[in-house]
Amino acid sequence: MLNDVAMIFARIRLALMRRGRSEEDADDFVQEAWVRLVCYENIQQVERPEAFLMRTALNLSVDAHRARVNHGDQVVLDEILLVDTAPGTEAIVLARERLARLNECVSRLNPKTREILLAHRVDGRTYQDIARDLGLSVSTVEKHVAKATLQLMTWMEGW
Repeated sequence: MLNDVAMIFARIRLALMRRGRSEEDADDFVQEAWVRLVCYENIQQVERPEAFLMRTALNLSVDAHRARVNHGDQVVLDEILLVDTAPGTEAIVLARERLARLNECVSRLNPKTREILLAHRVDGRTYQDIARDLGLSVSTVEKHVAKATLQLMTWMEGW
């Protein structure tokens, strides 16, 4: 019986390693699949334990791969979990393209509207401060910001 279990584990481990998993990862997935089988058998009988173990281990492997792709590699150092949160190359390139497009769109605004928008959104100034400095009403400043925002949203559509 014990020999049969070892052979089953070896087959599952080999299947995982053929799919590109390291020996350590394969061992971890087999162990986790075994724990899940034991827990599941407490509630319901498993007709084909080897098939259950194989499918569970393969699913764990796929889930780990997806997590690594979506969230970056995780490295454990002295029980401190470090996660690489830096954006991927594609995200950086797309962000730069969006920023270039936004810069182009901002330059298309009329000079007064651009000045008001940048003073408010970039410099963080209040409508009241801008209105006082430019000799405009607060309502006019609000309208310039709203107009600029609407134009930028329209021009940036699809980015």
